[in-house]
Amino acid sequence: SDGVIDLVESGVVNGSKKTLHPGKLVATFLMGTRRLYDFVDKNACVEMRPVDYVNDPRVIAQNEKMVSINSCIEVDLMGQVASETIGLKQFSGTGGQVDYVRGAAWSAGGKSIMAMPSTAAKGKASRIVPFLAQGAAVTTSRNDVDYVVTEYGIARLKGKTLKQRARALIAVAH
Repeated sequence: SDGVIDLVESGVVNGSKKTLHPGKLVATFLMGTRRLYDFVDKNACVEMRPVDYVNDPRVIAQNEKMVSINSCIEVDLMGQVASETIGLKQFSGTGGQVDYVRGAAWSAGGKSIMAMPSTAAKGKASRIVPFLAQGAAVTTSRNDVDYVVTEYGIARLKGKTLKQRARALIAVAH
């Protein structure tokens, strides 16, 4: 997306810490304005690869200290993540969320983060809930979630009991 251009041009994103394809921005598709397409055209630091490569957890895991950051719609108190549906209503596809979560878990020193605002509906509905909405698809299993981050803090879930998970998630809910 266009936002990456500013990060690259300011030196924040440069790929220098990557163990696989160092110095490269690896992508499977692009979506943005003309500025983005001009940026990637004949740009040696951009490498386009097929989706079955870019989203392969075994490939992702080759980058040491890989951190996957994904958004989600809802998280229940066990740590199950719904990122595709609101109840029975389809909102989006899975994308590469599970691939990146697992790739980060398999990476030496890696971790996965679910980042989300704690509320929806202009602050009237919590997105951290006792149970996912009836009919909601579980995108990411509670066993794969390392951290959930909201504006109230960080809930570390990896290795916690269900009771500990619930307490940690309640602490970052609204």
